[in-house]
Amino acid sequence: MASPGYEAWLVHNTSAMSTLESSLRSLTWFLPGRFKDAELASEALAASLNLVSMYHDTLLAKVVQKDPKYRPLVPSSLHTRFTRAWTDKNARYKWASRALQLIRFTELVLEMGLRRKVSPRARWRSVVLLEVIKAILRIILLRITRRPLLSPPIPERDFDPSALTEYSDPPSPVVAPSSHSSSPAATPAHLQNNRVPLPPHPLLTSPPSSEETSVEDYLLSKALTTTAVRPSHSLLKSFSSYRDWLAEILYIIRPLVYVSLLVSDDRRSNRPLIAALVLELLSRNLRRTPPPSAALERFEYARRDRDMIWYLLRGSIWESYTRPKLQSFADATAQTPIVGLFGALVKDWVPLIDEYYYYTAP
Repeated sequence: MASPGYEAWLVHNTSAMSTLESSLRSLTWFLPGRFKDAELASEALAASLNLVSMYHDTLLAKVVQKDPKYRPLVPSSLHTRFTRAWTDKNARYKWASRALQLIRFTELVLEMGLRRKVSPRARWRSVVLLEVIKAILRIILLRITRRPLLSPPIPERDFDPSALTEYSDPPSPVVAPSSHSSSPAATPAHLQNNRVPLPPHPLLTSPPSSEETSVEDYLLSKALTTTAVRPSHSLLKSFSSYRDWLAEILYIIRPLVYVSLLVSDDRRSNRPLIAALVLELLSRNLRRTPPPSAALERFEYARRDRDMIWYLLRGSIWESYTRPKLQSFADATAQTPIVGLFGALVKDWVPLIDEYYYYTAP
């Protein structure tokens, strides 16, 4: 539990805290290779920032819920609406999603620490255990929502610092005029400065004078969509067939199967990579095709498709194709101004991808 004083300080310094967190996260990209155990320091700093940010997001969400006057300038994203609705509605969802994010924030730090303290086999067994726990937590979330899992499963920060500070300031007291005073009554607040016209409502203004923009397109941008009026916890449609459930379960167990085969087989074997790719493609082909109105579901599936690029950093694809390309780029740009900085950064990160599993895990 945070003290009221810390909550008030956080509200009035949200913008400064966000800037500091962003600056420190940028620093973590340049620490590896600079000194001994720099990668451990970099990842420990990144994990600490993520944990502090998650804690601050929880406090800010409570402050917003207690303040009925707060109105965000920009509406919350569909992802934030959905995850916050389930977090507020179901306690099991709230704690399972937070536990899952806690593991994802700290898993690479744990792997780095284990690499320095235990044998390689014990380290890989610990990685398998982490993947088992993550799979169990994802299945719990799947049973609760009966909908596709979002990543991350917790609400993202979408607070406007200036608006949050403005609405959190206590209003100044207004002294009522005395009935015995002979001075004239003060001008009511709603009549003061009444010579300044109010800005016209967007729906009452004429559309922009552009030949390319029609009246229908202009009004369509102002109209409410179905997702704007739909209940937040129903922004994703629940599963309606066993095929939907099978596709999601295959997607959940995919990293667990991959790591388990890495431990049981030779790490140079192609079987783990092939098995993971088969599960990924099978899940992709089995999952339903969301309609155009299901914006949140389409966004999640597009993110999963983009995450397939991480296979370029795994197994034989990494060793025979991606790593030689990156090393050639680093060597070719070593003497080039500015571009050489990126080449040096890539060169410092290549050994980390060789040594740690969670550097290649989305």
